[in-house]
Amino acid sequence: MSDNAPTLTHLLVPGAGLPTDPEATHPPPAQPLPEALRGLLRRMTLAGTIECAEDAPSMPWELALARLRGVAPAEPGLVPWAALETGTAGTPCAWIKPCFWRVGTDHVLLDDPAALALDEAGSRALLAAAAPYFLEDGITLAWRTPGAWFATGEVFRGLPTLSLERVIGQRITKALFETSARHSPVLRRLQNEMQMLFYTHPVNDTRQAQGLSPVNSFWIEGAGTLAQVPPPLPGLVVEQRLKASALQRDAQAHALAWQTVDADACAHLLDLARQGRTVHLTLCGERRAHSFVCAAPSLARRFSAFFGAQPYARLLEQL
Repeated sequence: MSDNAPTLTHLLVPGAGLPTDPEATHPPPAQPLPEALRGLLRRMTLAGTIECAEDAPSMPWELALARLRGVAPAEPGLVPWAALETGTAGTPCAWIKPCFWRVGTDHVLLDDPAALALDEAGSRALLAAAAPYFLEDGITLAWRTPGAWFATGEVFRGLPTLSLERVIGQRITKALFETSARHSPVLRRLQNEMQMLFYTHPVNDTRQAQGLSPVNSFWIEGAGTLAQVPPPLPGLVVEQRLKASALQRDAQAHALAWQTVDADACAHLLDLARQGRTVHLTLCGERRAHSFVCAAPSLARRFSAFFGAQPYARLLEQL
């Protein structure tokens, strides 16, 4: 955060709200709104809201960010993240994410790919094994990070994909596959081929000997094409420190992460607001993204009267 502090004027916060754990016997107690965040909201007014169904292919924060970057899709699931994040114009592309599926009788569970702790050497070895199979179908793979391979090919033009955050830890049924990239015959066949290829790969032998989960599949995200790459939005920072604990529904870790974010990012925005600068805040959860902007004093007072006394668990659970 410190590197971004001098230019930060719009903070977009995925995972701002903590999803309710359906298996929890007792919900976590409401926590006080973090101090700097509370001060910010008292000076702000609601500028807009994005609503998403629980099974929408895109997360609210993704749609909010896409709008800010000027690439709002015709419908959720069509944000060309791979093209946007790599600065690729005119070429259909997507992210291929190595992952581990826990296979059941009528569904699979997708573990968080971050939990794989896949290192660069292992990731490159798996990509090298997979690349010839993809190339036979006109798809070129390039290594970018251990958890993300960059794929280009005509099959990704206009292809709807489902955000990983929607499916991590969830039961993935046949019906869900039908609404994701797996409806493509080419990609469905590659999925089956990679399951067989990775099953006997030495990388997985080594991982399992170390007590690690194998890489037995992949997920496709952010497919599509950009006619031209939009310029960066000055002052916009996407705050990533709350997402992991929100996905894991870890109330204690989420509260601690909020304290850290509040102490630097929110405190920085609050300082700018006190100086009379215009600042923006977008708080995002699984269902909604609320955008706020510094308001005229009378509007800010009305907003404060509604939100100021609420504990953040009640305020942010609306996300």
